[in-house]
Amino acid sequence: MNERVIQNGIGDRGCTPAPGIWPGLLLGLCLLLTGGISPAREAQPLIADPVIEARMAALGEELRCLVCQGQSIAGSDSDFAKDVKREMRAMMEDGRSDAEVAEFLVQRYGDFILFRPPVKGATILLWAGPFILLIIAVTILIVSLKRRGQRTAAMTLSSEEMRRAETLLDEKKSGKDT
Repeated sequence: MNERVIQNGIGDRGCTPAPGIWPGLLLGLCLLLTGGISPAREAQPLIADPVIEARMAALGEELRCLVCQGQSIAGSDSDFAKDVKREMRAMMEDGRSDAEVAEFLVQRYGDFILFRPPVKGATILLWAGPFILLIIAVTILIVSLKRRGQRTAAMTLSSEEMRRAETLLDEKKSGKDT
């Protein structure tokens, strides 16, 4: 028999792949495992009109993202912000002014969409609230300081109490010295 053909019961061409195949197998396995992790996204529309894009950016900075709440529509990447931007672009392409677009969005989402809502009955608390809280805090501070002063004044000792306290302290000192 041929010595190369049989070794430990397995032929020379056993079950192991050739050494040059491993990198390709590993690459294929990595591609299969990571293929579904990053799905394709919707492409951003190209800037058809730079004037409209500039108007959208300026108006977008004045509008609050209702999902992020701390971010402007221009700075947000949420689906809500994308929808509002798409709506703004369509309205501006139809020839509407920035004020008309903003008014439409206020009618649709309320004054909260504006970073600077107008002063009116429904928003007066938004404008006056911080000042009201400041006045309340200062009032509480003044009242508590006055009460502390009254308690301190009420705690003064009479001459008899002072003499007794000095006697007790002297006795304690003389007790430690011995």
